[in-house]
Amino acid sequence: MPYVNKPRPYKKEYQQQVTRGEADERKERERARALIDKKGRDANGNGKADAREGKDVSHVKALSKGGANKDGLRVESASANRSYRRGSNHKVVSETSTKERKKK
Repeated sequence: MPYVNKPRPYKKEYQQQVTRGEADERKERERARALIDKKGRDANGNGKADAREGKDVSHVKALSKGGANKDGLRVESASANRSYRRGSNHKVVSETSTKERKKK
């Protein structure tokens, strides 16, 4: 277990995230969720739009590929948003999307 005898260096971790560019993408994802929540209806009043309950907000063009919120957002299941295409043996078939394969 790390940090048993000393406090966790949150400031250092954040600086590392900034250096790697992770902080900007995280902020972009947070803005995307807030945008969906602002536009959508919230019947039960928990702060999340009804369309987003139990789902992920994904970017039409992935942030890792240079996308942004202005490129478009969509609400989809976590399994569709977070995984790659897999074969019947559950192994990754391809790490590129069908759309990207067609471009080549």
